Amino acid sequence: MLDRMLLDKVLRHLEALVAFDTRNPPRVIGTAGIFAYLRAHLPGFRCTITDHGEGAVSLLAIRGEPKRVFNVHLDTVPSSPAWTADPLKLRITRDRAIGLGACDIKGAAAGLVAAANATKGDAAFLFTSDEEANDARCIEAFLGTVHGFAEAIVAEPTQCEAVLAHRGISSVLLRFQGQAGHASGAGASQGSAVHHAMRWGSRALDHVDAQAHHRFGGLTGLRFNIGRVEGGIKANVIAPAAEVRFGFRPLPSMAIEQLHEAFGGLAAPGSLERYEETFRGPSLPSGDIALAEEQRLAARDLADELGLPIGNAVDFWTEASLFSRAGMVAFVYGPGDIAQAHTADEWVALDQLQRYTDAVTRLIT
Repeated sequence: MLDRMLLDKVLRHLEALVAFDTRNPPRVIGTAGIFAYLRAHLPGFRCTITDHGEGAVSLLAIRGEPKRVFNVHLDTVPSSPAWTADPLKLRITRDRAIGLGACDIKGAAAGLVAAANATKGDAAFLFTSDEEANDARCIEAFLGTVHGFAEAIVAEPTQCEAVLAHRGISSVLLRFQGQAGHASGAGASQGSAVHHAMRWGSRALDHVDAQAHHRFGGLTGLRFNIGRVEGGIKANVIAPAAEVRFGFRPLPSMAIEQLHEAFGGLAAPGSLERYEETFRGPSLPSGDIALAEEQRLAARDLADELGLPIGNAVDFWTEASLFSRAGMVAFVYGPGDIAQAHTADEWVALDQLQRYTDAVTRLIT
């Protein structure tokens, strides 16, 4: 049976939060708007709003002397034309709340505000707006301060289960070089930058298949995707240049540097003009395999101590790994199902919002 009084408060906050346009990109977000709303609805908290530039803003709200921080990102992905109604206007049905960011992850932010106002215990919330752009400047800036927190609970859609492990992520830009010429020439096959890129792609896929036996915490193998290939001029011209953008998601037990060395080494000699990692997010937990397992067990002990159910490891990346890399005990815990995140008519179940808010209320109390 849902506590309609508490849930109604959560939904009122969620309606307001969804109405703020925090789509990222373009991330046109300032210190007013959604951050001013949150500060106004957290009476009794010491609030610090910081503009990190280019729409990356953070709000650190502290009451009392807590040792644990709850983190929620407020930015959302862009809305697609497939939405059947205004994505910035919350719709509520018998069992779900529908709106851009309702699942990922403004529902958690609304739950935190409602829980804070229903309690008087020590609490700390870190709200940020940089997660959806693979631009962790808000979290990195926070971790660079003397903050005094030992534990972090990061909100992402985990169906109200504590997730102790997830993959890392790395995005890469490759540029291949060739020699322009007429496609009828004998050197067309070996001289084309596009051909170099395609051969590299075939070798890379084979290399990924060879990693299928690796395992950590319920996760298996290496996730890999060639997301974009560009190059060439026309069908009868040997391509002088080609560009590939790819990404991979390693297990916590995999060394990212070794994977980069392997992928770079798959290019034909002399064909690769540039190999640039454009983003890296560590796995959860972070560190070598021995340290990763030690951190996973510490996170499990914390979740048990807090009475939170423990879920399976997940394939998607979260900023919890950044807290883990900084030496904090961290896990992911939030309302909603990742299957609804980033979709048209994104929604979160009302019972998930209720369960999350009840849990946070209990933890703060």
